[in-house]
Amino acid sequence: MERWVLLRKGADYSAIGEKFHISPRMACLIRNRDIIGDEAVDAYLNGTIADLYDGMLMKDMDRAIDILMEKIREGARIRVIGDYDIDGVCATYILLEGLEGLGADVDMDIPDRITDGYGLNRNLLDRAFRDGIDTVITCDNGIAAAEEIDYAKRLGMTVVVTDHHEVPYTESGEERRYQLPPAEAVVDPKRVDCDYPFQGLCGAAVAYKLIECLHEAMGEDASDMDYLLEAVGIATVGDVMDLVGENRIFVKQALEMLGHSSNLGLRSLIECNGIDANRITAYHLGFVIGPCINAGGRLDTAKRALELLRARTKREADILAGDLKALNDSRKELTETAVKEAVRQVENTAIGRDRVLVIYLKDCHESLAGIVAGKIRERYYRPVFVLTDGETDIKGSGRSIEGYHMYEELNKCKDLLLKFGGHKQAAGLSLRRDRVDEFCRTINRNCELTETDLQEKVSIDMQLPFSCITEGFVKELSLLEPFGKGNTKPVFAERNVEFLSAGIIGKNRNMLKLRVRDGAGTSMEALYFGDAKRFIDVVAARYGKTQADRLFEGKALGVRMSITFYPGVNEYRGNRTLQIVITHYQ
Repeated sequence: MERWVLLRKGADYSAIGEKFHISPRMACLIRNRDIIGDEAVDAYLNGTIADLYDGMLMKDMDRAIDILMEKIREGARIRVIGDYDIDGVCATYILLEGLEGLGADVDMDIPDRITDGYGLNRNLLDRAFRDGIDTVITCDNGIAAAEEIDYAKRLGMTVVVTDHHEVPYTESGEERRYQLPPAEAVVDPKRVDCDYPFQGLCGAAVAYKLIECLHEAMGEDASDMDYLLEAVGIATVGDVMDLVGENRIFVKQALEMLGHSSNLGLRSLIECNGIDANRITAYHLGFVIGPCINAGGRLDTAKRALELLRARTKREADILAGDLKALNDSRKELTETAVKEAVRQVENTAIGRDRVLVIYLKDCHESLAGIVAGKIRERYYRPVFVLTDGETDIKGSGRSIEGYHMYEELNKCKDLLLKFGGHKQAAGLSLRRDRVDEFCRTINRNCELTETDLQEKVSIDMQLPFSCITEGFVKELSLLEPFGKGNTKPVFAERNVEFLSAGIIGKNRNMLKLRVRDGAGTSMEALYFGDAKRFIDVVAARYGKTQADRLFEGKALGVRMSITFYPGVNEYRGNRTLQIVITHYQ
């Protein structure tokens, strides 16, 4: 059962609206996002890349810059070692482009998800040593690779870490002792001794900051690297970072640039997915472009996605984009099969009674574990770990809910794990096969989530009569974009809404097109993209099957519900119609 909560955050909305030339309703929506004070409101509405913080504020950035300047001048061989997900691929691309632009002798390596696993390992370092690499720079990994970095140093290599994941720690009573890897420089805004004002950057953003600072230190124009902001924005959405502060600026900038991108690979990917280049949104980054880039590292090699970003001819870009789209389509089918098996286990075994769902999917490709975990979390609103068979051990990915810090919970049972890492909302782990049951028991025994915590909270911004929905209001809502984690679409609500008619639409016949009317008599077209069958069953259970049938005949009487929704404009064959998209009902 969901908890609907109406936000009530006080402010002088009329004064805010007058000062920033927005409506009082818009001022209320901004305040609901905890944007407080003139400076914060101005940054939210008008922030640009000129407002980004100086990367030199990051701890060890000066050391990293000094090391890389020296290595470039010496002609030393540098290798970028990234990760196989979208953030790691984009970060690797950014470092390669930036270092090449300064004349560095640089190449890259990305671990294979199956044979290498996440992050630095001895295979990668032995390969680098054999290739005569002098300096390794990590991106989107490295913060938890103390042993591997020590090994690299014993081989005589210099190591620079750039990362954004949590710093490992041990606990002694109430005290935490953080353990930085023994690299020559460790650039990670999550360091407790780092004074950088914004901790929420993705790995690609940290890499971009380093490249920007390095160009400035070497007397080059850092604005020559602005084209890399597209990759920062894509990685920020793809790695599900909160769209606040600097992240909001990065994504806004990327969306502005992508419509006329000079990157042949991205242009081909946009084209082959049928996206209108003039109307790219954060949704497309998170659910179309991002999954295609991720698909390489999931089912093939992440190096293919990197090749796409660095494609030098349209023919090469078109081939790579088509390959990645085909891989992503295959990934969708495999994911659907795995989700069905996960649901079966939750519904029909004792697993479903646990507060933390630990699901073992023997036949699931390990690269899909995180996606499946996310879909199961959405369905049951529980923290979820999906475990799969690795080459020798069990590997897993977790996705969390509000109030459950996944990395900290894993840290409490680290004695059971071979390896783990991540942050509050997501994590990865590996463990021996004979430890799976014990892990399940321990992670649940340690769980302090209450029944209230396990009820999904729907935060409602405001009650909104249908008569207030105008094209002007819908246009003004675009000031709040880009939407995503940390800056979700506003949630509007109305009570006692009468459902007048319904029809099933969509290629898979799983969406509803409705006509609804509020208590004041204003009617509106509505869409519902959720579970159409369940909606119909709810109507039948509450009002009887006859009324449910009459709804589809346009003759329903007295079918009323409270709904949450988001307004928009439907354009079809030149006609513009106001409509709402229903998100929840009760």
